[in-house]
Amino acid sequence: MTGPSAIGALDGIVVADFSRVLAGPYATMLLGDLGATVIKVERPGTGDDTRSWGPPFTEDGGSTYFESVNRNKRSLALDIANPADLQIAVNLANRADIMIENFKPGALERYGLDYQSISRAHPGIVYCSISGFGSGPGRDLPGYDLLVQAMGGLMSITGTTEPVKAGVAVVDVLTGLHATVAILAALRHREQSGVGQLVEVSLLSALLSSLVNQASGFVGAGYVPERMGNAHPSISPYEVYQAADRPIVIAVGNDGQFANLTSVLGLPALAEDPDFATNPARVAHRDQLTRLLNEALSREDADHWQRKLTAAGVPCGPINDISQAFALATELGLDPIVELTGASGRQVANPVDYSRTPAGYRLPPPVIGEGNDEVIAEFDLA
Repeated sequence: MTGPSAIGALDGIVVADFSRVLAGPYATMLLGDLGATVIKVERPGTGDDTRSWGPPFTEDGGSTYFESVNRNKRSLALDIANPADLQIAVNLANRADIMIENFKPGALERYGLDYQSISRAHPGIVYCSISGFGSGPGRDLPGYDLLVQAMGGLMSITGTTEPVKAGVAVVDVLTGLHATVAILAALRHREQSGVGQLVEVSLLSALLSSLVNQASGFVGAGYVPERMGNAHPSISPYEVYQAADRPIVIAVGNDGQFANLTSVLGLPALAEDPDFATNPARVAHRDQLTRLLNEALSREDADHWQRKLTAAGVPCGPINDISQAFALATELGLDPIVELTGASGRQVANPVDYSRTPAGYRLPPPVIGEGNDEVIAEFDLA
């Protein structure tokens, strides 16, 4: 085969998606983009919580929040407290390659939908459980992104004078990505061994891993970081500066880039000054350096400096709103938006390009229970 395939990399893989809100649905959407058949199990009538989260809503009244993470799925409306519906749910789990759920740890045991129950009849199942704080002593703590941003330390290093959350539920997204990686690794292991496994990821553990250098500073050196606004704890100049008309971001990662920056700004002597010649020295003298750079930048507008600095190999750019960010991505040929046949609106594209098995956009976000008859018949679930 010399060109892209019409078959996704996960074609033939069946996912029983018992998750809701964001982390789990984001993971299953990514699996669906790669060709997996995803059956989303929802409460009859109300469905996933995010179906009512808005505004904004699409023209036909759909929640754009829900639609952001639920394409390439079919909806199966089941009340697992009802014996007949529960049997369908168990049958689905037993026919699936992957089951993913984010119920409170232990909540599915009473229904026989926990890993131990399912794996006895279906040892090949890859079962992914997502929780807020793990299945141990924190099992009863509610797993909301804002709560984990607070308790997990992210808010302590975000903002200026007071703690600030990130502008998106970033912990849920990171957890969904970790879950996806874990599921794919478990599938690979099953290919080799024939046996599935339980993979568990909590929002708290995913966040602590994603704190990377900030977490490593504590673990490796006992350093507890604090809020620094837009400044970087280990690099300078690497923050927001003020041009004549508006802010501009400059992100200098090495001494060569710093020398180019000072040359463009007409401050070449700074690159030889012992207080600024190396990155550790610049970090130690950050306030003085920031003042000198802002004085120089105030002589011209941001567009002028972006042209000059970019030409000199200095990373810099404006602070775009989301509309401007999509316009930039389109201008750069990244194709960030896709149209789904039958969907009420456009969708954000899968961010990965594959030369052989590209992401597919087969199904719009589903209506609650619209796949019941078809799915039950197709997989012989009744």
